[in-house]
Amino acid sequence: MDLAARMDRLIAGLRPAGEVGDRVEQAIRAVPRHLFIPPVGLISPRRTGHAYVIDRDADPGAWWDAVYSDTSIVTQLDDGATGLRDLKGDYTSSASAPSTVADLLSLLAPERGDRVLEIGTGTGWTAALLAHLVGASGSVTSVEVDASIAEQAAKNLVAFGTPAHLVAGDGVDGCPDHAPYERVHVTCGIRTVPYAWIEQSLPGAMIVLPYCPGFGTNHALRLVVMPDGTAQGRIPGFASYMIMRSQRRAADRPARGPADEHHLTTRIDPRTIAEAPAGADLAISALTGLSSNGSAEPDEDGPLYRMWVSDPDDPYSWAAVDWRPGVSEYEVYQVGDRPLWDEVTEAYARWVSWGEPDYRRFGMTITPEGQRIWLDRPERVLGKP
Repeated sequence: MDLAARMDRLIAGLRPAGEVGDRVEQAIRAVPRHLFIPPVGLISPRRTGHAYVIDRDADPGAWWDAVYSDTSIVTQLDDGATGLRDLKGDYTSSASAPSTVADLLSLLAPERGDRVLEIGTGTGWTAALLAHLVGASGSVTSVEVDASIAEQAAKNLVAFGTPAHLVAGDGVDGCPDHAPYERVHVTCGIRTVPYAWIEQSLPGAMIVLPYCPGFGTNHALRLVVMPDGTAQGRIPGFASYMIMRSQRRAADRPARGPADEHHLTTRIDPRTIAEAPAGADLAISALTGLSSNGSAEPDEDGPLYRMWVSDPDDPYSWAAVDWRPGVSEYEVYQVGDRPLWDEVTEAYARWVSWGEPDYRRFGMTITPEGQRIWLDRPERVLGKP
């Protein structure tokens, strides 16, 4: 299959979901993805979960098929400490799936002549797409925290002839040297929106980012910078990205000692919380500030679903709630004195009492003092009790 046919198939796959408009489609056609993908990458299919390596030299057909499919391609593990062929480790950089790229670019809606700040260069493909969208009269500044990734991205951009400013540094600081901006495009997961991005943007500027508070679903957030130096906007969809390095949280959850370990029970099925709609995730996150994850792997006792809930500010405060078939009370193992599971279930009940609002009814306001999640209108602020 030639490149044109592969491109047609990719674009056709994006259209039914509505992720790609005419201008974004033109950019994708003008900036071939394969020019920004390394010879060796890692694919982690959503359905099977069995990661595998693609190698352009060893199996060019599989490599080309992956590049022009709607899948993300992992390009780094453990910040470069682990080789891709090891097939294990934390994913720390990737070429995002084309549908996600197209969706966020459509939300950003860059115009010709815009000055754009991109946070997270990665392979450089999105920077090149942005440069195409803003044209010769615009400019793109892209910030990449990883020096080795920035070096390769710079080579990719130069080889393609993209006139983008590439800066190696922590994207949390933005890039004041090239400010002000009309658009800010973020390609890493954000828990707390840095105010520097608002400071470096003009009134009316748009900021699009993956909002990943840590509880359940991750979201796309579209903000508009206001004349008073604040920014506000709503959550129009979903976007899941690797968390910005400076906003990562510790994964280890050690126990303090027997006195801090609590064995409790609950009658609330943890799957009720884990499978709740995205609006519930936003409400629980805003009301409790807690994080969660889950696993459906069976153990030696048979089928098991386990949900972990943790306090991101206290590594000694966490809980695990187990579902097993045929029981009416579920085990809760809690470390620390904070009643994490009770807080989660109470927040869920509050969301239900509000009429189970959809995620589109939630929004965020950013001020110099921090960020606030609200429901329906900026005055209805949600927060930890």
